[in-house]
Amino acid sequence: MVPLNKFMRRQGKGLKRKIMNQEKKYLTTSEKQTFNLGKKLTNTFKGGDILALSGSLGAGKTIMAKGIAAGLGIKKIITSPTFVLMKVYSIKAKSYKLIVNKLVHIDCYRILNPQEIIDIGAVEYFGRPDTIVVIEWAEKIKNILPRQIIKINIKLKKNNEREIIIN
Repeated sequence: MVPLNKFMRRQGKGLKRKIMNQEKKYLTTSEKQTFNLGKKLTNTFKGGDILALSGSLGAGKTIMAKGIAAGLGIKKIITSPTFVLMKVYSIKAKSYKLIVNKLVHIDCYRILNPQEIIDIGAVEYFGRPDTIVVIEWAEKIKNILPRQIIKINIKLKKNNEREIIIN
């Protein structure tokens, strides 16, 4: 276990980071389109990426995470780890171009303190070249995240539309 203040001092050391040069916006009109966007986006990810998903309750964060998992070749049913906080999935798809062999799915909705994420060992996956990390409600742990993350903000609009902003 790494205490929160000690972790924050060493955050970012030795981590691979991906910088998105410009903001990208997408509009989806169904859960299926949001899922498919998540699936399509996996072509832009690399090992060590941390995807910080934010948005209101019901905006589509878990649907996006399911699409990302499908894009990585994960066949298991993906559910939000709301009560267990973190689930680790093996990536076995031979066709996947990366050396990534794990997807770590974290849900911070119910946490009261970022220390809870540290205590379960989630930060040990941050920046690992063999892992992609997807975090729902990432804004709740922004103080322990590396500086360079891929932010995915999902805004629920009218008529089931979702505006997805990635930067």
